[in-house]
Amino acid sequence: MKAIRVHQLGEPDVMQLEETPELLPGPIQVVVEVKAIGVNPVDTYIRAGIHYKPQLPYTPGFDCAGIIKAIGTEVKSFKVGDRVYTAGTLSGSYAQAALCFESQVHPLPNRVTFEQGAAVGMPYATAYRALFDKANAKKEDTVLIHGASGGVGIAAVQLAKYFGMNIIATVGTEKGKEIVKKQAAHHVLNHKENDYLSKVMTITNSRGVDIILEMLADQNLGKDLGVIAQGGRVIVIGCRGKVEINPRDTMSKEAAIIGMTIMRASPEDTVRIHNELVHLLTEGALNPSIREKLPLKEAPLAHKKVMEPGAYGKIVLIP
Repeated sequence: MKAIRVHQLGEPDVMQLEETPELLPGPIQVVVEVKAIGVNPVDTYIRAGIHYKPQLPYTPGFDCAGIIKAIGTEVKSFKVGDRVYTAGTLSGSYAQAALCFESQVHPLPNRVTFEQGAAVGMPYATAYRALFDKANAKKEDTVLIHGASGGVGIAAVQLAKYFGMNIIATVGTEKGKEIVKKQAAHHVLNHKENDYLSKVMTITNSRGVDIILEMLADQNLGKDLGVIAQGGRVIVIGCRGKVEINPRDTMSKEAAIIGMTIMRASPEDTVRIHNELVHLLTEGALNPSIREKLPLKEAPLAHKKVMEPGAYGKIVLIP
C-alpha cells in the first residue's frame, strides 16, 4: 500500500509517498481502508519536532475515515465493511490503510461523508472537551470562540449552538465570516479590527463572557482577561509562543486560565466523548465543513495550508 513516510524531522517536504507493507490486525485491532484523511495543525508540529519527537521513520496523522477492511479475532463492535472514523491510529492515518485499536474506531453515520468523517476526530473531540470537560459549559452561558472558522472553531460553534449557549465568534476573513454565520453563531466579529473586544463588552452589556476558547493564546490571552465575566474560564487550546499577562486581571474576576490538549485525554474519556459525538452526528446536530480536498501525495502542501492565517473549514487528503 502507499503511505506518507517521514525519515527525518523538518520542513513539509520531508514527507514522501512510499510503498509500505500491508497491515494485519492483532486480536483487538482493526484495519481501516482509508477514504479521507484529516490534516491537523498538531501533525505539522510533530513533523517539525516541536510537539514531541516520534520514532523515525513514521507515518503522520491521527484522523481518517473509511471502511473496515479486516478485524482481529477478539473484535466485537465492528465487522468488515462498516463505515468508521478514527480518533487516533497505531500506524498513522496518511496512508491507504490504517491500523487501529478497536477503541480508536467509531461508527460513521450514513448521513456523514467520508471527508466529513475525517474532520471529526481531533477537532470535534477538542471542542467538546474544552467546552464540557474543562469549562463546564451549560445552557445560556456566553462563549467567545476565537478562530471560529477553523476546524476546532466550527466544531465549537456547532456544539455551543446545539446546547443552547450564546455565541460570539471571531474570524479574520470575509470568507470565514460567511462560513461562521452559516453555522448560526449569534455574533461574528473580525479580530483584525482594533475595537473588536469593545464590541464583545457592548454585546454582553459590559458583563463579559463566561467562557473563552482561545486558539492563539500568544496573541490574545492578555486581552481575553479584559472581557471575561465574573468566574469566567479561558480555555487555552492553541498557542505558538510566549505571552505576558497581568495575573491581577484574573483576581478581581476570580477567573481561571485552563490549558488543555486532547492528547492528554484518558482512553475512557476519549471513548465517552466520541460516543456523544457519534450520537450528535447521527442526529444531524454536527456538520463538519470541508475547505479543500487534496491528493495524498500533496501532504506537504496541506501542511503549509493548514498553518496559514485565516483558515476556514477542514483540509483533507484523499488516498
